[in-house]
Amino acid sequence: MVRQQKKTDLKYFTLGVVLLILLNLLAGVFFTRFDFTAEKRFTISENSKQILKGIDEPVRITVFLEGNFPAGFKRLRNATADLLADFKAYSKSDMEIDFIDPTYGRNEQEQQEFFAYLYEKGLEPTNLSVKTEDGFSQKVIFPAALVSYKEESIPVKLLQSRMGLSPDEVLNNSIQNLEYAFISAIKKAASGGKPRVAFTEGHGELSDLQLQDAMKALSDGYEVGRIDLAQVTKEGLDKLNVLIVAKPNTAFSELEKIKIDQFLVKGGKVFFALDQVHAELDSMQRGLGEQLAFQRDLNLDDQLFKYGIRVNYDLIGDMNCAQIPMSIGNVGGQGQLQMVPWLFYPIIMPVSKHPLVRNLEGIKTEFISSIDTIASNHLQKTVLLETSPFNRVLQAPTLISLNMVEDVPDPEKFRSKPKAVCVLVEGKFSSVFKNRAIPEGYNSPLQPEAEKEGRMLVFSDGDMLKNQIAQDGSVYPLGFDRYTSQSFGNKTFLLNIVDYLTNDGDLISLRSKEIKLRLLDKGKLKEEKLKWQLINMLLPVGLLIIAGIFQHLYRKRKYAV
Repeated sequence: MVRQQKKTDLKYFTLGVVLLILLNLLAGVFFTRFDFTAEKRFTISENSKQILKGIDEPVRITVFLEGNFPAGFKRLRNATADLLADFKAYSKSDMEIDFIDPTYGRNEQEQQEFFAYLYEKGLEPTNLSVKTEDGFSQKVIFPAALVSYKEESIPVKLLQSRMGLSPDEVLNNSIQNLEYAFISAIKKAASGGKPRVAFTEGHGELSDLQLQDAMKALSDGYEVGRIDLAQVTKEGLDKLNVLIVAKPNTAFSELEKIKIDQFLVKGGKVFFALDQVHAELDSMQRGLGEQLAFQRDLNLDDQLFKYGIRVNYDLIGDMNCAQIPMSIGNVGGQGQLQMVPWLFYPIIMPVSKHPLVRNLEGIKTEFISSIDTIASNHLQKTVLLETSPFNRVLQAPTLISLNMVEDVPDPEKFRSKPKAVCVLVEGKFSSVFKNRAIPEGYNSPLQPEAEKEGRMLVFSDGDMLKNQIAQDGSVYPLGFDRYTSQSFGNKTFLLNIVDYLTNDGDLISLRSKEIKLRLLDKGKLKEEKLKWQLINMLLPVGLLIIAGIFQHLYRKRKYAV
């Protein structure tokens, strides 16, 4: 009987070994992974897989987040390592991944030289307080990586800091953004480097200080600068990927308009952020509390009309709006401020399913106008953003006053059809100057019809690109309201726009990837601490004792004579 049992055990053992070998052979041929998390946090998107499979040459990724860090940074480092391991598994070409401590094996002078080298490459350092036996010490770290492909190197920012969020939320946002950050950098490196984005100047557009955070956010993945349309040559304009016109307040000349026109006709991408009506809250707060909102002459109406867009000369008041500080008197010589709703600062909530605005937070705007779309051949128009159904339109010129905050708006009087405020135009653009006189000073041949598709996005508010400025001259993040400490989706929307205009629309969905932050309830943890300590200490030991008793009884019964 014992010999028969041995034969049976040997048969099952041999069968198990054969099955294990077959399973390993199949795993080598059919590669797959299983993700049992609710939000699929460990699953690489199909767009990322296609990009990785399309890379033919070796890619080198150097991560500088290595060393003795607090638990939060270790978690970010480990999440980066896990993601890059998945990238390497799906990549068609060789992918070399290195984790480096920038301070290891270097004296102070060598560290400073290496830090300067990393900074020149576009990697930003962060000061970290590290606890030691003597207290705390400051340590410079680089939560960043460098993606190298052939001759191109693209920096990757791993830590996505955001004002108003807790450290745990900042860390969680950073982990959510890892896939987008690395895939975007890999794609840009493989396509020949950073695309070029230029903001226009020369027409009273937003200043460098007002655009500082917008330009800084774009500089992570793009070469960003400013150009004067009156001075730039056709060859210089042709080198651009995206042209951004950010809140001009003076008229464009015909020469400047034809440069924009030919840029679009030849497949260029343009983002217009325009204020058709002149109205500024600062002017009212510094003056008599009221202002005449009047029409701005930008000399762009005929051009936009040809492209199927009309930005109206009106102001929209919306009950879904931001708040502004209002003085309510003095107490002890100190001015007292109160936050009140301001109807002319609408918060635009995205409802469209277009990837540009899907899962986007509300967009903060100031003195916004309505947009009409006009039928035009070969051009597709998509309304991306609309006001709420509780809005009211004032035709310019009109008098607006801070005293309006005292009137409680009647929802019935504000009930109206949502007004379009942001429209995307795609297709083959026809020249506005077809069958017209060529402006003096334009010496290049006119291309009347497009050979390839261009893209144009029009937003009827230039202030959506403006960051707030503190009294000491420092700037707040784009989309952050210093008065209410609320963060809006302006910066993410800008990044989505430029990604989409540069044909990276497939990557936008990666930015909206969400990993739920599951934090421990500290109050409940404190109340039930002893219970869970006892469970964790006694339950495993108890299970082992019970298992040992049952095993002893089973063997005694089985082998009893």
